[in-house]
Amino acid sequence: MTLLDLCSDIPDLKRANAIIALHNERQTWVSQAKKGFRRYQKALAGLSLYQTRHVDASGDAVVIGAADEVSEAERQEIEFHLRQFMPWRKGPFSIFGVDIDAEWQSQRKWNRLAPMLPDLRGKIIADIGCNNGYYLFKMSESQPKLALGFEPVVQHYYSFKALNAMAGRDNLDIAFFGVEHLSLFPTCFDIIFMMGILYHRSSPVDCLRDAMTALRPGGILIVESQIIPGDQPVALFPEATYAKAPGTWFVPTASCLENWLLRAGFEDIIQFCRHPMSSTEQRRTNWMTFESYEDFLDPADPNLTHEGYPAPWRLYVRAHKKA
Repeated sequence: MTLLDLCSDIPDLKRANAIIALHNERQTWVSQAKKGFRRYQKALAGLSLYQTRHVDASGDAVVIGAADEVSEAERQEIEFHLRQFMPWRKGPFSIFGVDIDAEWQSQRKWNRLAPMLPDLRGKIIADIGCNNGYYLFKMSESQPKLALGFEPVVQHYYSFKALNAMAGRDNLDIAFFGVEHLSLFPTCFDIIFMMGILYHRSSPVDCLRDAMTALRPGGILIVESQIIPGDQPVALFPEATYAKAPGTWFVPTASCLENWLLRAGFEDIIQFCRHPMSSTEQRRTNWMTFESYEDFLDPADPNLTHEGYPAPWRLYVRAHKKA
């Protein structure tokens, strides 16, 4: 199933046509032969030559292709193309024997989510800000009808396209959309994953309301977010950056985030994991050679960010739309 198949199931023809028109417009834009895009387009074309039936996302690494399916020269070519998508933020992956040690040890996040996930089989799922699709591949193991990634960053969009060109998972798709386009999909999704998104939005409650609109009755929202320690329902609003990230608006406490969900209309809200961030989980590697978590902290006090704010924790929450 694909995005276009999903649109064919939307009873409001005007709404479906609006999504298709936007999809086509953005596809045209991202497919331009611009200098900044050609690096990714060439890598996609090169990796598309290597297709495999050996795909396994049940372990920590998403495995696409076995090492003995290609020659050493072909593996070097595969690695060359994969490195065009650097920096790799999410992973790990193993592609025809090429191991990608991404900045984030994303399997740790997935393993925290797994005990609280609903049954994904046969479901229509949206992963907002899906990056290179690591979590989409993890979801695909449970045989959803469709796991659709929303991803507005050209690099990440093409990296998923390349990975799935090799893997051939027909229940995965990606749209060159952002979270702001979620409102175009009323009552379309059984489950929405919104991981690492809310603190990048200037209006997080509106973002959650859009998720509410896009969920079917009884649908489930999975949120994973940065938070700050504390019991009061407050949010930090940084002056310019938070942990050197300029796109951070509000960093809530756990109770503040829960109140956002309540105000957006969600019920049966469960906080099921909370932990401090760590450089063992987010760190510099030879596939992501820039600054990472340890560089975002005050070198004299790891409980503070570079700017002097409380260092971030992560919170996992599950919430329901009324059936």
